[in-house]
Amino acid sequence: MLQGRIFRPPSEANSLIVQATIGCSQNDCTFCGMYKDKKFKIRPVQEILAEFREARLRYPYVERIFLADGDALMMKTEDLEKVLSYIRSAFPECTRVGAYASPRSILLKTDEDLRLLSSAGLHILYLGLESGSDRILFQVKKKATAAEIVREGIRVREAGILLSVTVINGLGGTAFWEEHAIKTGQALSRMKPHFIGSLVLMPDEYSPLYEEIRSGRFPLLTPFEAAAETKLMLEHLDSEGTVFRSNHASNFVSLRGTLNRDREAMIETLNRALAGKVAFRPEFLRGI
Repeated sequence: MLQGRIFRPPSEANSLIVQATIGCSQNDCTFCGMYKDKKFKIRPVQEILAEFREARLRYPYVERIFLADGDALMMKTEDLEKVLSYIRSAFPECTRVGAYASPRSILLKTDEDLRLLSSAGLHILYLGLESGSDRILFQVKKKATAAEIVREGIRVREAGILLSVTVINGLGGTAFWEEHAIKTGQALSRMKPHFIGSLVLMPDEYSPLYEEIRSGRFPLLTPFEAAAETKLMLEHLDSEGTVFRSNHASNFVSLRGTLNRDREAMIETLNRALAGKVAFRPEFLRGI
């Protein structure tokens, strides 16, 4: 039985979702309202396994599994390994198991822990960088510096786990958009994740930043400003082989490609949007 509002990455749309934890271990980020209705807790292993047993009876074929909520990696390594081992035995057809992770939950794992989880069947972790600017990370209460997030992301990648990193277009507002763009591109270049997902800031009513935006204290970027920021980030992004996606429902301009091969083509799409030759997604079609 799923508890509260459930969130998952876009690429996990068809996955079986089971909550390994409830809520988010941090839950202070001002831009995020995803888990504000929950108090963080780690579920007992037997509860998790019971849900998987029920799912096995209900679904004859499960290709992908996502361990919710916001930070399943906070589980003890031995407990998470038990869950992964059960998945491997009970769902032999499953090709990928994924979970959200935070800089802190990765930090709490040793390199040996991460390699163990990789060999047990943890295939992909989703990590929020949000911004490469420490000023902005502090303002939004991320509780980690860009260097710390980059370091932990590299550890995930070196353990053999696929790394998908999220950044948020517009998180620096109109005051720090250039700093946000340049430093985010530079941080991603150091981390070199397997996947990058670029969203546009759209806080919902549950997020602390929502009231600042509504009152006008935090001005959102216009579609033109958001496109210029993304373009500047791409110009400072060097991550050969990384799959780049900026085609979430929040984005004004849809981009997809593989770095560095498609970088210039994506920049050209943004140039065309800035010149009025590519239409921005209308506001009524955007969503979180």
